[in-house]
Amino acid sequence: MAKRARKYTLDTNIYIRSFRDDAENASMQQFHRVFGPFEYLSSVVIQELRAGVVNPRAGRQLERHVLQPFRRRDRIFTPSAATWEQMGDILAALRNEDGIDLKKMSRSFANDILLAVSCRENGIVLVTANARDFVRIQKYFRFEFTGPWPESAQ
Repeated sequence: MAKRARKYTLDTNIYIRSFRDDAENASMQQFHRVFGPFEYLSSVVIQELRAGVVNPRAGRQLERHVLQPFRRRDRIFTPSAATWEQMGDILAALRNEDGIDLKKMSRSFANDILLAVSCRENGIVLVTANARDFVRIQKYFRFEFTGPWPESAQ
């Protein structure tokens, strides 16, 4: 039986780094060339990217170069109701076991939890430059993530 190909998604921080740095962009483009058939985009990442748009030109570029390719291929995944429930359980554990004040927790960290749970639900490996937060989340919920850049799609 053939080995099943793994699916991947990029975290928001990977996109932001590639928007700001030509070398990072070249690395991301190489990832797209190799992993394109296995690549998906999270609606959580879409929300974060759209929130960071600073002008209409940047919005058009985001739409054209990032969002549309995934829409055309029907490769966008979205958290389900079960994902939101699991996120609530993780937030409760963070409050009850780690003493985290949820009112002071960053929206970005909450989005990271949502992203992690939806990746696991969809069988997708998260590629991120933010290992610290995701290691913390793994204390309460197991999912796969890797730093930039994975070596093989199979």
